[in-house]
Amino acid sequence: MPQFAHVSGSLPGPKSAALLAKKDATVARAFDVHLPAVIESGRGALLTDIDGNTFIDLSGGIGCLNVGHCHPKVVAAIEEQARHLTHTDFTVAPYESLITLAGRLTKLVPGPSAKKAAFFNSGAEAVENAVKIARYATHRKAVIAFEGAFHGRTLMAMSLTSKQVPYKAGFGPLAPEVYRVPFPYAYRLPADVPPAHASAYALSRLEDAFRTVVDPEDVAAIIIEPVLGEGGFVPAPAEFLQGVRKICDERGIVLIVDEVQTGFGRTGKFFAIEHAGIEADLMTVAKSIAAGMPLSAVIGKAELMDAVRESGLGGTYVGNPVACAAANAVLDVIEEEKLVERAAHLGQLYRERFLRWQDKFEIVGDVRGLGAMMAVEFVTDRATKAPAKHEVGDILTHAMQRGVLALSAGVLGNNVRVLAPLVITDAQAGEALDILEEAVAEVAKAPVHA
Repeated sequence: MPQFAHVSGSLPGPKSAALLAKKDATVARAFDVHLPAVIESGRGALLTDIDGNTFIDLSGGIGCLNVGHCHPKVVAAIEEQARHLTHTDFTVAPYESLITLAGRLTKLVPGPSAKKAAFFNSGAEAVENAVKIARYATHRKAVIAFEGAFHGRTLMAMSLTSKQVPYKAGFGPLAPEVYRVPFPYAYRLPADVPPAHASAYALSRLEDAFRTVVDPEDVAAIIIEPVLGEGGFVPAPAEFLQGVRKICDERGIVLIVDEVQTGFGRTGKFFAIEHAGIEADLMTVAKSIAAGMPLSAVIGKAELMDAVRESGLGGTYVGNPVACAAANAVLDVIEEEKLVERAAHLGQLYRERFLRWQDKFEIVGDVRGLGAMMAVEFVTDRATKAPAKHEVGDILTHAMQRGVLALSAGVLGNNVRVLAPLVITDAQAGEALDILEEAVAEVAKAPVHA
């Protein structure tokens, strides 16, 4: 019997059904919901809805909750700050929580260069402003992004994002001077490229782009996720990231590393580029920076960050004092509870279980990830690698009905990803994986072996 997950009857329960009907009448259709339940409270890796159902959360607010739902230290920091100051606009009247946070983050970002930080509200805003900084500093216009990338939903961020539906289709015209090159996605390379050559292939295609698509003298920045997020949790090999770093150095191009989803311990390092031993020129962070409070940042080399004229960056709500207080508490929790090390442990747990699935179920095509940022890619045929998008939808639905909340990912929509809070216990993770495995077995029409 499940110890943590509990769903009574079918979803949605009666109270949730009534509220979701009101939602349909009053909230824009674009805001469709994945879980047919209205959540009342969250603690750690568990969510409870208004009908008393409890879910093990493997989504983590799409990666925002590395320290878990409503961590007591984060809640206390929010309450304390809110009693004193909720808003001024930092550029009008500054406050300590932002200054403290900037000092801590600039010390955590890898690399020997002196760093400075600028704060914003969302990951997309951080991306928009990183591009602005790169363009202003280099006096160049073009930006190169990668296939499978997700960088947000605002104009420049949406233009950099690689998936058409639902993110881009119908929302044009898009921002100009954005160019796209292949990512080293070893499982889905062209048939004549061995997986071991993924990095060399992608680097050669980047060099080809300089000859056939865009003059490198016009390129302000290359932006890359160390692990594709929405693109399917595909890690960039260390040699690829090192190669891109070398190309940027040779061409005078700013390297923007998007750590919005990979940062704050998720991959078993504080930042994912630590696995490759490279330094970003500019890094974008958000999501788990403040446990779901709206906050993001660009952290980069001081000479680049200071290239922009005074008042050239900003926004009314950016670096809100309550969000900054939450972020300072998040950093304390990550350190005190050793969550970076915890992510490495959880990643091994997930990987071992998923590899067993690959042995049991023909529907499992690939297992991949970095640290606790893990995914399973499902296919209807291992030879053709035809994506099993509908089957993934069924797996997630079966899991939700049994009390596990997980999400899909990938341009083809055929991956199940794990972004569980890093405070999830081994027992909770094990139960969630058992329930997911039952769902996979049911959809694959194969037995679950002991």
